[in-house]
Amino acid sequence: MSSFLDHLTETADRVTVALDALLERPDGPEQRVISAMRYAALGPGKRLRPFLLIEAGNLVGGDERALLRAACAVECVHAYSLIHDDLPCMDDDDLRRGRPTVHREYDEATAVLAGDALQSQAYELLADPETHEHAAVRAELVMRLARAAGPRGMVGGQMIDMAVEAGEETDIGIITRCQRMKTGALISFCAEAGGLIAHADRAHRLALEGFAHDLGLCYQIVDDLLDAEGDESLTGKRTGKDAGQGKANFVSILGVADARDRAARLADQAKAHLDPFGKDADMLRELMDYVLARQS
Repeated sequence: MSSFLDHLTETADRVTVALDALLERPDGPEQRVISAMRYAALGPGKRLRPFLLIEAGNLVGGDERALLRAACAVECVHAYSLIHDDLPCMDDDDLRRGRPTVHREYDEATAVLAGDALQSQAYELLADPETHEHAAVRAELVMRLARAAGPRGMVGGQMIDMAVEAGEETDIGIITRCQRMKTGALISFCAEAGGLIAHADRAHRLALEGFAHDLGLCYQIVDDLLDAEGDESLTGKRTGKDAGQGKANFVSILGVADARDRAARLADQAKAHLDPFGKDADMLRELMDYVLARQS
């Protein structure tokens, strides 16, 4: 696991350096929103989604530069989603990754605009010929990211999440659908993007997408467990939030023991999707173990 953690940290650093170069520098009368974008995107983080995209692409022979740029696009969308998720009209959080959330560090209007701008930045990165020589691949990447982030993906999942919070009747099927959209869609895109960039064959692309699908659901179950039992000093954000708001999640419906069991079964299922790659996929298997055991 130590070599995995070293590789995860190294990849996170590479993504941060690349993002620093790709994002605008604060200048001119609009500099406040650019500063807020950089605060959100360049702050501390594990960069798990970029890591998945790069490792999935490497597994099937993707171009390193293309994978890194696509990984930066994913991190921009993820950063935007966190900014908006933390807003008073959403989850109303003051702390993210151990630092004030963007609307607390700046202000609410700037936070909204910074999130909007980071989403635009992601599509600009993917559409740029620097990302891939083939226009059809770039167009497919843009379309799939838009789908993962939109009303049938991340945004739709957030809408369901807010409805659940408002007390609408729910069950495990609705919670699963919510989290597959809110969390899982962007994670699945990472595997799709790696395969697309590498022109992987259909069988290998399906294997990667199956892995990412189960990884995403497992990630959210662990997130719910951390909200219920986690240490705020380790998670870097407020815990006990869902229970305090009376919001249903995997833990409230299944209980802690069954939620842990389901996460473990998903982890085993995810690893089984990687069988066609043999030992070459060991880094992704370790990613799955890391997600299952994470404390933050």
